[in-house]
Parts: sequence; structure tokens; C-alpha cells
Amino acid sequence: MEITQEHRTKIEEIITGMECPKDFDCYKSGLKNLCRAKVFREANLVECFDECSQLCTFGFHFGLGYFCKCPLRRYIAQNFNR
Repeated sequence: MEITQEHRTKIEEIITGMECPKDFDCYKSGLKNLCRAKVFREANLVECFDECSQLCTFGFHFGLGYFCKCPLRRYIAQNFNR
């Protein structure tokens, strides 16, 4: 999926308000370097399936899984199904 100017504007807004230990590689890679995740739209959550999610500063354990509280990753999951 192509990143439209509208998406770029929103992503820049999100990036401005946060720090990323990975230097926003998920976005800068053209949405190619992403962890495996599933979005739960009704709960506004992203579940992470990669092993590194346990070490991620945005990850948190809940129940039997790991979830992501990164606003950029959540936006990408919700708008690009990735």
C-alpha cells in the first residue's frame, strides 16, 4: 500500500511526540521492517508475535501475550494492515 500525504502528515505528528530506540525503522524502511503483529481494532491494541517483543520498550505482557503501546506501530497496523 502506498503511503499518501495524509498518512505521512499523521505519521510525522506521531513521530514528533515520541522517542524511538529503533530510530523509527518501521517507517523509514517503507513499512518493511515491522514486527509480526495483529491489530484488535475494537480494543485499539496491537499484539506482537516476535520474540523480541519481550525486550521492546513499548511492549507489555498481558494475559498470555505481548502487546505494543507504540503509537506509530498501532497507526501502521490500523491503517496499513501490517
